[in-house]
Amino acid sequence: MQELKAIEVSAHEIKKASTNHDIFDIIKNRWSARAFAQRPIAKKSLEALIEAASWSPSSMNEQPWRYMLAINGTEEFDKMVRCLTPGNQIWAQHAAVMILSTAEMHHSNGHANAYAFYDTGAANQTLLIQAAGMGILGHLMGGFDSEKTVNEFNIPDSQKAVVFIALGYPTEPDQLPEPFKTREMAPRSRKPLEEIVTFL
Repeated sequence: MQELKAIEVSAHEIKKASTNHDIFDIIKNRWSARAFAQRPIAKKSLEALIEAASWSPSSMNEQPWRYMLAINGTEEFDKMVRCLTPGNQIWAQHAAVMILSTAEMHHSNGHANAYAFYDTGAANQTLLIQAAGMGILGHLMGGFDSEKTVNEFNIPDSQKAVVFIALGYPTEPDQLPEPFKTREMAPRSRKPLEEIVTFL
């Protein structure tokens, strides 16, 4: 986490997970940022993120995840931003990179893959954990126009759009309008364990 420590972003300190048990710092330090520095992400770093995602587990090892990456300053990046809901466009336009995550919905044998979304979600989380270890934060967005996304990026019928991911190096949230600035500075919380697990 050298990059994040070097930047010393106050919002990042607020967002660090407060846990009752000893979990890895890389998990504590991963959060969904909206304030991104005007700093590019090297292609080698992006390739490392995708390779990390590729090592996620998947049903029958089908690896249904597919990714399209666009760099800020390109027409493809702007097209991705325009596919988002207006609220997401406000801050996502400042990310260094936009990723469109899709899932191949059938196994190679032609049968429907009931776990395609689940497996793609696991790959996305692996990508985000790898990113956090490199000082990069990401924000998953389900708020987008599905039909427009399919048309703009020629997504084949065999695939479905899952989420967009905004990636970048974090910065202070001063650049964000409300209510996003306040959200960026609010501490994170999770349900207590007794609400989500039953020990048998």
